[in-house]
Amino acid sequence: MADTIINKVAESGLITLDLDAYYPNQEIKVFDLAAHLFMGLILKEKDFRAAMKELDWEIYRGKLVTVTCTADAIIPMWAYMLVATYLQPVAAEIYQGTETEFRKKLYLDRLASLDLASFSDKRLVIKGCGDLAIGEYVYFEITRLLLPHVRSIMYGEPCSTVPVFKR
Repeated sequence: MADTIINKVAESGLITLDLDAYYPNQEIKVFDLAAHLFMGLILKEKDFRAAMKELDWEIYRGKLVTVTCTADAIIPMWAYMLVATYLQPVAAEIYQGTETEFRKKLYLDRLASLDLASFSDKRLVIKGCGDLAIGEYVYFEITRLLLPHVRSIMYGEPCSTVPVFKR
């Protein structure tokens, strides 16, 4: 009698969720206010307004744009507001902060848009060994979102998991 190999992982009903698939890998353009400071230190209102008016904003058309200031300078709040008025009509999405912060926001937005009902009463494995360096915030957020819906959450690979939650 021949021994039949049975794939117990496939029969277990486990669903693997690969968080790499939700990573926002789109290009993010950075608008740095530092380039518009007088002597790299201060923002002169008249000069700044003129520079914003003359800038070719079309280079941001349809792009993801984050607005930041890499110089150690005090930037008045209205300056960020003024930049937003120019970017909003042309950019796909705008954000104030670093590129890393914007990517984090995009990642969390993608997770928040998941159809969580599709995981209702399922046994889930959150894949742990991916190609990307995913921050702790992603694992924390996906767990928070899924807890009310799933039967169980595990971390790792289907053949070797760490139990996290079981209803």
